[in-house]
Amino acid sequence: MGGNLHISHLNKEEDVGIYQCLASNSFGTIVSREASLHIAYLENFKTQRRSPVRVREGQGVVLLCGPPPHSGELTFTWIFNEYPSFVIQDTRRFVSQKTGNLYIAKVEPSDVGNYTCVVTNTVTKNSVQGPPTPLVLRVDGVMGEYEPKIEVQFPEVVPVAKSSTVKLECFALGNPVPTISWRRVDGASFGRKVDINKASGVLEIPYFQQEDAGIYECVAENSRGRNSVKGKLSFYAAPHLTEKPQDVQKTIDDTLVWECKASAKPKPSYRWLKNGEPLDPMEQDRVQANNGVLTISSLNLADIGMYQCVAENKHGRIFTNAELRVVAIAPDFSQNLLKAQTLARQGGDILIECKPRMSPRGVISWRKGKEALRESHRDNVFKDLEQRENKSTKNKAGSD
Repeated sequence: MGGNLHISHLNKEEDVGIYQCLASNSFGTIVSREASLHIAYLENFKTQRRSPVRVREGQGVVLLCGPPPHSGELTFTWIFNEYPSFVIQDTRRFVSQKTGNLYIAKVEPSDVGNYTCVVTNTVTKNSVQGPPTPLVLRVDGVMGEYEPKIEVQFPEVVPVAKSSTVKLECFALGNPVPTISWRRVDGASFGRKVDINKASGVLEIPYFQQEDAGIYECVAENSRGRNSVKGKLSFYAAPHLTEKPQDVQKTIDDTLVWECKASAKPKPSYRWLKNGEPLDPMEQDRVQANNGVLTISSLNLADIGMYQCVAENKHGRIFTNAELRVVAIAPDFSQNLLKAQTLARQGGDILIECKPRMSPRGVISWRKGKEALRESHRDNVFKDLEQRENKSTKNKAGSD
């Protein structure tokens, strides 16, 4: 299986939810991004007869689909009288893929008959048919001309994800049959990628980008008048990492600084995990996370592990991980050797440097021959000499 999760005999009551994978070994633990599991299904329509819809010739009408309980994206078509005679969409007839309803802008005698809504689940490919709705012409006259009445419209604000495809629906009833047109309120022209299907009342914008955001207007017009609706397409983007922390090895008492950056709209917030868990709040004096920057001072062996930066906004989150190793180093003089021989003036001062490499910081002591030098006033002499030498060096530099 290789770490894969296999669930057999899925149950929508028990198995639907949010899943995460955790990977652990001796170096630490990381967690995956969250995966949401939904189970697609489509129930049957309730088997009950639908009342006839009675309209005058020339009047507009809406036939309701009312899809049954479901999960997953649906598509809608309508059968006219008997299968396989489907309603053909044109400037007079429109099937909303949002609600499934059938709209006829202006009813003609040829429209009389039975209409059946067909619902298909795009995931399961399962289709179900609703009970037929009879459309009947009234005999008390013909509907006169009237201005467009927009029955299908889009929301006032439509959030659209970066690089996704957005479809706006707009359709009106009226006599004569209204024409549908689209425009951007800011006057900007539509790019080549924008598909305006006047026959079906749909404006489609694929690969949505920041420049596509703005206010869009649908205009329905006939010889009796004009009506319009407006809606704002707002651009949003889930976080995308632009700077990631890298695996690093530090020594005890060092300071770690990791930076994590992500582009997103709206701007993302950041949080950090250690071995799959939030950072210990008891360590906040030593461990600080601020706007994507993690700083850990006075490193110790307990800090070893796998760390993850999580950048998120309301539209998504993204994880990145890095390993922190903290090592202890035995005292080593190889990089700063003590001078093998030092000449000094009788009665003068001498400073012998001792700078071993070691982690954690240890204790430095001296011995002369085989005799250990004890702590005494001579320790202070060494310190005073070092300070004096540093001061002398600065003065010389200033006199150059």
